Amino acid sequence: MNATSHTRDELRAARLAAGALAVLLVAFASLAFAGTPQRVAAVTPTAPPRSAELPPPVAGDAALEALGAGDQVHITVFRNPDLTTDARVSDRGTILFPLIGEVHVTGLTPNQVGATLAKKLREGRFVVNPEVTVALSQLNSRQVAVLGAVNKPGRYPIDAQNSRLTDFLAAAGGIAPAGAERVAIVSTHDGKTVKQDVDLNAIFRDGDLTKNVRLQPGDTVYVEKAPMIYIYGEVQKGGAYRLEPNMTVMQALALGGGLTTRGTQRGIKIARHTAEGVREIDAHLSDPVKEDDVIYVRESLF
Repeated sequence: MNATSHTRDELRAARLAAGALAVLLVAFASLAFAGTPQRVAAVTPTAPPRSAELPPPVAGDAALEALGAGDQVHITVFRNPDLTTDARVSDRGTILFPLIGEVHVTGLTPNQVGATLAKKLREGRFVVNPEVTVALSQLNSRQVAVLGAVNKPGRYPIDAQNSRLTDFLAAAGGIAPAGAERVAIVSTHDGKTVKQDVDLNAIFRDGDLTKNVRLQPGDTVYVEKAPMIYIYGEVQKGGAYRLEPNMTVMQALALGGGLTTRGTQRGIKIARHTAEGVREIDAHLSDPVKEDDVIYVRESLF
């Protein structure tokens, strides 16, 4: 064997030894890793989802969404159509629901009622993970009566979006032509009846929104009739007309279309109510007019 062949054999043996050594190192490393205890990340228990709990009691504007006696609700349970129910809140403040029976709902919002029913269905093992939806179908417990000189007197529901005086005047079709700018609000709370007068001019003309008071269920809004005057005789359109502030005889006659061709300014009389009774007085065009005055225009003699 020559020197060259001997050198090749030594190189091949060295490579084989290096490969074997690498395999042994990998094997030892695997054994060492397998013997080392593994660290497991700690898992902190989480609180149950909020939907599993009852919502907190309502307050403020949200209290206007709470159910009351006479209200009607439509209840559905997801994937359980046989549990769909239309219920009316009784005078005791309860509703009847399948499988559960009587449930107290007065003072709760529809969302809270849904959470209460879901909790009872889950605890009774009637439905697994129930999803209950409660919708208000008819509102009878929270209403405000609007009476007097409005275009559509009646009772109107109150909620968080519609709770101000102007909301209910709008719902009643606005103030009638004979209505005044003054409104009386009568409220009864804790056995006490309170009357509050509101000047609508302060709201619409002066922009005083503090006068646009928030109403409560059971309140009554009464729009008073405006003070009136009466015109007849030789005028174009005799009748009853609304008395405006600081109105004069000339302005009053203008409401009646003015005098006819037979009327005369020298023959204007006013019948006025006084403490001594009705008194007839001669009137001039610049004289002020008072509430319930009766203006009579005589026919000219020439």
